[in-house]
Amino acid sequence: MNYASTLFGTIKEDFAVILEKDPAINSKVELFFNYPGLIALVHYRIAHKLYAKGFRVFARILMGITQWLTNVDIHPACKIGHRVFIDHGHGVVIGETAEVGNEVIIYQGVSLGGVSLERTKRHPTIEDSVIIGAGAKVLGNIVIGANSKIGANSVVIRPVPPNSTAVGIPAKNIVKGMSDDLNKIPDISYQLFHYLQERLELLESVAPKNMEYMESRKRLETLYQEFLKVKV
Repeated sequence: MNYASTLFGTIKEDFAVILEKDPAINSKVELFFNYPGLIALVHYRIAHKLYAKGFRVFARILMGITQWLTNVDIHPACKIGHRVFIDHGHGVVIGETAEVGNEVIIYQGVSLGGVSLERTKRHPTIEDSVIIGAGAKVLGNIVIGANSKIGANSVVIRPVPPNSTAVGIPAKNIVKGMSDDLNKIPDISYQLFHYLQERLELLESVAPKNMEYMESRKRLETLYQEFLKVKV
C-alpha cells in the first residue's frame, strides 16, 4: 500500500481509517466530537514535526494540552506510522521511544511503557497490522511482531513473534494464525481457573477418607466463617 508522504496526507489517512474500520460511526461530523484518539493523533503529528525541528518544549506543551483534552498521553518524540486507529483512546499512553507501525489498532487503556530510567530505547516496537486489546500493557524494549494480537488487559514483557496471539499476566504466546476477531482469543485465566477447580474437586473426592484432611478442612471452614463476620 502506498502511504501519504506529507503531514496533511498522513492526517487525511488518520481520518479515513476510522471511516473504514469503525462500524459505530454514522457521520464524518462525529470524527471531530467523538474520537479523542483521533484528535490526539492529529496533535501528535504536528507536535512530532515540531519536536524533530528542535521546538521540543513547545511540542511537549502541545501534547500536554492534548492529554488534558483527550486523556491520551503521547510523547511527541515517539514514532507512529500510517493509518493507526486509536479507538476510544481514554487512558492510552505511548512513551518517548515507542515505535508504532502502519495499520495498527490500539484500544482504550493501552500503555506502551518503559521499564528503565536510562536514556535509551526503553519502550516497545509495534510492527505493522498489530491489534492491542483494551487495557493491555506492553512494557520495555520488546518487539511485537507484525499481524499479532494482544488480548485485553494482558501484560506483555517479552517479545511476541509475528502472526501470534499473546494473552495473560504475564502474557504468553499461545497460538499463531488467529483471525482478527478479538472475541475469539482464548481466556487462559479462565482455563487455569477451570483446571484448578477440577483438580480440587478430584482431590476432595478422595480426601474425605483421611481424618487429618477432615480436621484441617473444619479448621479452614471455621477461619472462613470468622472472616465473613469481620466488619470493614
